Amino acid sequence: MKKVSEIVWGLIGLAAVAVSCYLLWGELKNLSWASIEAAFAAIPLHHFLLAAVSTLVAYAALAWYDRIALLHLGVRHISWLFVSLCSFTTYALSHNIGASVFSGALVRYRAYTSKGLSAAQVAVLVALCSFTFGLGTILLGGFVLVYDPVLLARLDNLLPAALTNPATSRLVGFGLLAFVALYVIGSVLRFRPLTIRNFKIEYPRPGIMVRQLIAAPLELLGAAGIIYFALPDALNPGFIAVLGIFLASFSVALASHAPGGLGVFELVFFTAMQLQTDAEKAPVLAAVLIFRLFYLLIPFAVAIVVVLLFERSRLSNALGKDAKPAAEPPLVAPGLDNHVIEKRLEKKAV
Repeated sequence: MKKVSEIVWGLIGLAAVAVSCYLLWGELKNLSWASIEAAFAAIPLHHFLLAAVSTLVAYAALAWYDRIALLHLGVRHISWLFVSLCSFTTYALSHNIGASVFSGALVRYRAYTSKGLSAAQVAVLVALCSFTFGLGTILLGGFVLVYDPVLLARLDNLLPAALTNPATSRLVGFGLLAFVALYVIGSVLRFRPLTIRNFKIEYPRPGIMVRQLIAAPLELLGAAGIIYFALPDALNPGFIAVLGIFLASFSVALASHAPGGLGVFELVFFTAMQLQTDAEKAPVLAAVLIFRLFYLLIPFAVAIVVVLLFERSRLSNALGKDAKPAAEPPLVAPGLDNHVIEKRLEKKAV
């Protein structure tokens, strides 16, 4: 049954990519490669550097997700370096391949079981990391909708009119913030676990909860910052607007199960930016491509190398254990004790 669902979601993701790329092609078909190159050249060097720093902030926060989950499990013996490499590899692969096909659980299972964690502990870790990301999206989404409820009106071509109404948007924003507040209260007051069929949700300790509320928004702020710094000043609507557009685009891309959100992310982002002319589209396309390069493609290439080195190390250790020679017998002569042999060796040395 699980294999059938994976196939279905995989087909849905591919269909989402095909439809989105077709619609996106209609938006960008008149752009020339020369205009895109000019848009890249127009980005100042220090903006490239700021986008790179934003990428590091995002992936550092993702590593913190894993560390928070390990603290929740009471695991403290795993080094920050190992956790960071595992988290980086997990998200770099899952962001590109797609959550429905490769959730990252396999990478974490291979890595953390080598450090002594059980399969059940890894499952809790994966679930808590996913919830931390969702919590950050809800928190920032609620803040953006309350602060600027007109933002959803940018997606009036994709969403029902009832949702794009500013009053409704602000109400949705307060609802999202109320969910976060309930989670905080449940953690502080130690509410009983929420049970849904066979699934149990336990409120973490307040120290874990506070870390979640810092790490998750930090990751999303870093990811949105990549596009923000790559956009030209003339087309940049401000960081809050870029953050809101990014959250909507990234959330729809994840929900679509499209590998890497290819086409889906770009379509929603371009629609929300409300671009009118090809001259405006080229710089925005350049900014989105920089996001894909910094946040997706470069980490993906590095992650493949990390996985290969890790698996090579595991294989070498396994082969080394199998080929380990038997221990040499102690230096004992028939009929003589060890201390007698030691005395004779000492006399020879003298």
